[in-house]
Amino acid sequence: MEVSKQKESQFEILSIAEVSASSSDTSFCKSEPVCARFGSGSGFSKLRFGQESETSADIAFDLRISQLFKLGPAESLCISEASEANKEKAYSRGISIQFKNEEESRAFHCAFEQWKTEVVVQGSPLPNGVVSTSKSKFDDKIEASSAKMYFHYYGQLLHQQNMLQDFVRTGTYYAAVIENRADFLGRVVVDVGAGSGILSLFAAQAGAKHVYAIEASEMAEYAKKLIAGNPSLSERITVIKGKVEEVELPVKADILISEPMGTLLVNERMLESYVIARDRFLVPNGKMFPTVGRIHVAPFSDEYLYMEIANKAIFWQQQGYFGVDLTPLQRSAYEGYFSQPVVDAFDPRLLVAPAISHVINFTSIKEEDLYEIDIPLRFTSSASTRIHGLACWFDVLFNGSTVPRWLTTAPGAPTTHWYQLRCVLSQPLYVMPGQEITGRLRLVSHKAQSYTIYLRLSATVGDVLQTSSGKLDLKEPYYRMSQPQAYSLAQDQQPNQLLQAQQDSFCNL
Repeated sequence: MEVSKQKESQFEILSIAEVSASSSDTSFCKSEPVCARFGSGSGFSKLRFGQESETSADIAFDLRISQLFKLGPAESLCISEASEANKEKAYSRGISIQFKNEEESRAFHCAFEQWKTEVVVQGSPLPNGVVSTSKSKFDDKIEASSAKMYFHYYGQLLHQQNMLQDFVRTGTYYAAVIENRADFLGRVVVDVGAGSGILSLFAAQAGAKHVYAIEASEMAEYAKKLIAGNPSLSERITVIKGKVEEVELPVKADILISEPMGTLLVNERMLESYVIARDRFLVPNGKMFPTVGRIHVAPFSDEYLYMEIANKAIFWQQQGYFGVDLTPLQRSAYEGYFSQPVVDAFDPRLLVAPAISHVINFTSIKEEDLYEIDIPLRFTSSASTRIHGLACWFDVLFNGSTVPRWLTTAPGAPTTHWYQLRCVLSQPLYVMPGQEITGRLRLVSHKAQSYTIYLRLSATVGDVLQTSSGKLDLKEPYYRMSQPQAYSLAQDQQPNQLLQAQQDSFCNL
């Protein structure tokens, strides 16, 4: 059952029973079907219970002071808070509600939250959008200050414009949806973290029956405006303001669509929300766009980058800076600069070994598996050089029924707003051709919506074992955008063989 967008929403309840405020006994019980009506009156929203044929209600709740609790798959409890004059009671009235099935229960809860939080203008509620204020799992694992900054950032149009103008990103999403129209036609779609609503509009263009666009930031208000400005599509899109961990939907989705990728795929930890949305909203065997993500890593050699970072700490070598010796902080500054992952576009010819991949299947991975990602490393060097660290990038697959399509951020490919990422080690390693390089890359999530990166690389030259390790914060990268970003290959040069091996593996997924 879909939530009505009219001035009144109506549900048929299997039975209700009034619960006494002083005990668990019920004062009355209606076992015959009862009509529950959501509506507005006197400037605020109300919930009324009564017989469908009756104009008056047996029981009425002021939704401003009411709460709804789920007791079971098809049973809930609605309570009204005590008045100021009756504070000795925990609540003034409680109703136990029995639904026909779990789907009816879910639809009722969605309507309750929507009517409870809608703004009333001239006696009519604004129908498009709902806010949930309850504490959720998101609040438990993410610092409030980080979440505030995160939603503030994505609530600004200039940042949405930056993503929309990434034509590789936006164009790939559009192609993935439109080319796989059969997956969307007549289906219910949930857009997770909808932002401006562009993906919801794509899904509607592809013939979706209805799209629920969930967005927690203030961008939800802009999304409503953008969607309303496209009237041929807007009737099939509902914007819901809230976190996917908190909102309720009236129906299950046939397909999820989202852009949950951050730097190195996992930054911002939105992949976890994407997986939670899958578990909460998606029908069994429903589709996810994107379907699979892969993190690719390879050792690189870049003497210029290494010296650029090391030279930043020279400032702290001064012993007479306005009469002050800065050298006690020189080592800490040096380590601090190497704790920043470098985000830029680099020449793929800097790679010194074929990349290896870590696959994340969004359709099956558990949310908890994203808390810590452990990637064993084993490479074979293709040159005699110094290794300065590990280069990283990602791609995602939209596994459509008609045309599977990849979105890649690989070096040498058209540049996206994600660029690539490099973890630079403070101590380079010397390797020879054919030399084995081993190590481990660990990504450990933290409450600032990002990850701590632990990197270790080892190589044995002769009888000498070299090991270099680093600890980096993905939350605080060094954006090296002032450097040249275009690395076009010479016309007579063959495509990079190291990347070619990776492209050949696409069909093996």
